[in-house]
Amino acid sequence: MSDNNYAIIQSGGRQYRVAEGQVLKLGTLPAAEGETVDFDQVLMLSNGGDVQVGAPTVANAKVVATVMSHGRDRKVKILKFKRRKHHMKRMGHRQDHTMIKVTSIVAG
Repeated sequence: MSDNNYAIIQSGGRQYRVAEGQVLKLGTLPAAEGETVDFDQVLMLSNGGDVQVGAPTVANAKVVATVMSHGRDRKVKILKFKRRKHHMKRMGHRQDHTMIKVTSIVAG
């Protein structure tokens, strides 16, 4: 990952700093494995010393990525406990995710 050429994108309400060739874990995307996905909500582009900041997004810029796989994270354990009431409840949650590989950053 080059320190000079990168973009900041928004996906699923979160912001990610991406560079070409980077593998990233995002929230679930509605795309099959092997398909390409375009992220057009580019908030900032950096190409060496040239930095473009969007208001709110950079015009005609996009990040192209390939979907590598879909999966689930490790289980997050949740414990609810009420003292002196003889009550304890154990729960868990596994979040779905999509692994992508950034193929190109188009400045437009």
